[in-house]
Amino acid sequence: MPVIQDADRVILQHPKGSSAEILFYGATVVSWKAPSPSGTEPVERLFVSGKAALDGSKPVRGGIPVVFPCFGAPTHPTHAKLPQHGFARSNAWTFNSIVMDNDAGVSVKLSEFIEDDGAIRGAHQTSVRVAGLGPNPTIQQQYDYPFHLDFVVTLAEHQLSTDLHVKNTGLSTNPPIEFQALFHNYIRAPANEVRVSPLTGLSYYDKTEATEEARAKPKVESRQGVDVNKFTDSVYENAPGRYDVVWPSGAIEIRATNLKDVVVWNPQQEAGAKIGDMETGGWEKYVCVEPGHVRGFIKLPAGETWVGQQVLTVKV
Repeated sequence: MPVIQDADRVILQHPKGSSAEILFYGATVVSWKAPSPSGTEPVERLFVSGKAALDGSKPVRGGIPVVFPCFGAPTHPTHAKLPQHGFARSNAWTFNSIVMDNDAGVSVKLSEFIEDDGAIRGAHQTSVRVAGLGPNPTIQQQYDYPFHLDFVVTLAEHQLSTDLHVKNTGLSTNPPIEFQALFHNYIRAPANEVRVSPLTGLSYYDKTEATEEARAKPKVESRQGVDVNKFTDSVYENAPGRYDVVWPSGAIEIRATNLKDVVVWNPQQEAGAKIGDMETGGWEKYVCVEPGHVRGFIKLPAGETWVGQQVLTVKV
């Protein structure tokens, strides 16, 4: 059975052996196992900290968290009450449907939304209207703007794709909603050996700089392959949308659509040792390469839908 629903997650299984697991909490992909094109047994492609909370008590440290509607600390006036990286990764989503189930791949959809409907404005409803499920006060109190989110995960033999669909369900008289979005990929790889390309010549912002002035000043990337041998937190804008994540024994390609920026992050011991839910030495086991729209905001008028997608492919 290629789609298995457990109490806290949905599991996708491909006939060629690959698999993926998505928690309902945060719609976070917490496992992606896939073989290499040379025919090896499926291996885990994502990093999840051994100290990560998987019980819905806090966002998951690892996997592929969904960042929406703000990246980092909120800066937009309508996001003032939101936690870092928004609410999508820290609230329960609802299983919506099986989108595809055949030999090519298997795909599922999870949903989350707030309605603009008179007395229930701000109510957090499930996409299938489960009787008795009331408002989610956390989202309602933090973000009282009508929207509908669909998160679609598709598993193929050597690929995993994630699509975020954002619809502004407000009245035509309402102003556009403004948001940022990002896929926070924790790619399992030896951090001191991995290189990310092609980023040469791109403008980026170095968030490890000591002062706000320095963090706000763009730099130009000169490296052919970007490493994370030291604490790295770089936001590249107007990036190419295709990224090669390569290390001596493996490679993953990331292709992004409608996500103009990319973040490369690894805390190394300098910052990683201060992260409470990071396992000891965990920073040595991954690199985060995160396609998103995080420089500026997407403006989505009422009734319209925006879609951001990424496709991860095992190359070696």
